[in-house]
Amino acid sequence: MLDGHPRSEDAALVVSELGTIAVVHTASGHSGGTFHVALTVSLLAVVIEVTDSGTSETSPQAQRPTPESTHGRGLGMVAALTDRLRIQGGAPGHDRHAEPRLLGRVLDQVSSRAARRIWNHRND
Repeated sequence: MLDGHPRSEDAALVVSELGTIAVVHTASGHSGGTFHVALTVSLLAVVIEVTDSGTSETSPQAQRPTPESTHGRGLGMVAALTDRLRIQGGAPGHDRHAEPRLLGRVLDQVSSRAARRIWNHRND
């Protein structure tokens, strides 16, 4: 589905990390547990949604692991690879939504500069 997409490697890592979080931190990792992955792909973005079975004993959060730590890097990597990361839900299930956008930061910067130019021109 992502063959040749410029963010395919980032998207694969994000799916792997979010799937691991679902299995390790929620009922998705228990007998009979499941999680679901949905991808929406365009030239500018890959939207990844991972929904788990909920009822977590821990609430995964971005951490600052020591170099010796064997866990705690997943959400930090996902946050570094994406422009948007949203986690919502609770006992009935968690939805993790991540967007590694291709041109998002560039377009945001261009839009911001263009808006400043228009604003400055109108106020001159």
